[in-house]
Amino acid sequence: MTNNDVLRRLRYCFNLGDDKMIAIFAQAELVVSRAEVSRWLKKEEDEDYQNCSDVKLATFLNGFINLKRGKRDGDQPQPESRLNNNIILRKLKIALNFTDEDILAALQLAGLSMSKHELSAFFRKPGHKHYRECKDQVLRNFIKGLQLKYRPEDPSKKRVPAVEPVGQPAPAKKFNPWDTAKKD
Repeated sequence: MTNNDVLRRLRYCFNLGDDKMIAIFAQAELVVSRAEVSRWLKKEEDEDYQNCSDVKLATFLNGFINLKRGKRDGDQPQPESRLNNNIILRKLKIALNFTDEDILAALQLAGLSMSKHELSAFFRKPGHKHYRECKDQVLRNFIKGLQLKYRPEDPSKKRVPAVEPVGQPAPAKKFNPWDTAKKD
């Protein structure tokens, strides 16, 4: 996943408008314009599209942590110059104050099963013998699980056919002996 994909998905997942995204960057002491945010959110095919650098995405995630958990005392953490999916997953875990069980539940919502041991491998140091690289599929499913949790699909917005299909009988009413309404 590209940094722009992550930014786009988080924006949708948490229903963040342009002003809110600018405020999140400001939480990490970075001033960005509405035009910059707009260019980062565009699709790659658009001529105004601009890549979101690792430093900018790390700054956004630091601002998201500050927004959700509050700024810590003292100096603010410096954004990482190189990001990978493991760091992004760790920052989202911190921002949302998630436990391993919460992450596994979000992954399960998206249809991805994983053991606690497999998950803990993503949070180990890269030199550790049990360290495992977080693949795009895992991060994508985690963010999808967050979307399903924080922005569930509204059943009233689902497309329902206006007319019942021809040749299908109407569902029969079930007899309810407790119904006290007068019957014909």
